[in-house]
Amino acid sequence: MAEQARPDFGRTADDYARHRAGFPPELVTRLAERGVAVDGRDVVDLGTGTGTLARLFALAGGRVTGVDPAAPLLQQAEALDREAGVNVTHRVATAEDTGLAGGGYDVVSAGQCWHWFDAPRAAAEVRRLLRPGGRVVIAHFDWLPLPGNAVAATEELITEFNPDWAYGGGTGLYPRWLTDLAVAGFGGIETFSFDLDVPYTPEAWTGRIRASAGVGASLAEAEVDRFTDALESVLRTRFPGDVLEILHRTWAVTAVRR
Repeated sequence: MAEQARPDFGRTADDYARHRAGFPPELVTRLAERGVAVDGRDVVDLGTGTGTLARLFALAGGRVTGVDPAAPLLQQAEALDREAGVNVTHRVATAEDTGLAGGGYDVVSAGQCWHWFDAPRAAAEVRRLLRPGGRVVIAHFDWLPLPGNAVAATEELITEFNPDWAYGGGTGLYPRWLTDLAVAGFGGIETFSFDLDVPYTPEAWTGRIRASAGVGASLAEAEVDRFTDALESVLRTRFPGDVLEILHRTWAVTAVRR
């Protein structure tokens, strides 16, 4: 089987903006408890997408720059920022080469995206961007497949339509990122996690899955339409009701630029 092309999230920008749940506000509180404050700080959010993490930090008082290579996602981020009443500076660039001035930031974050980066180059860029003593945050907000739940059924369907998809069966924990940061010379590495249910209507959950790497960002349009019909059928027959409670895990690793 040929190697799968890198997902193009620009193709999913509309669903991504409408249906992808953002990081919970509790993440900001938990980070502050661990010495990673964003209020009044200069923050860069790498791989910002539609800006869910950048917007959360801006709402908490941060001066935030969001970086992403997909211009359509940044256009959605700008519209969502206006709705939220916050100002985030956006820049089309990669995490490995942001083009931003070095040594000028207190916090550099990466939400739900570190696995798409060239880790050694991205970690080096994070070090370059941070002031001495600045903090890096790599965070995830993942759905959790458990036997018999809607997430597990959804992942089975994604694999049926896209056998190359390799991100099913996740636990929401990413120990390798700790190694990436340690090898890059960061210190004070810590992790934390917490779980919560996120309510989705069946329509919104279907849109959320279309916005994922395994579906809308990879499959041809006709296949995406077929997948949508199939998932709607699975939800109707196996998980009837107006609301799905989708279990998620928030996980983060923080470290200090020495």
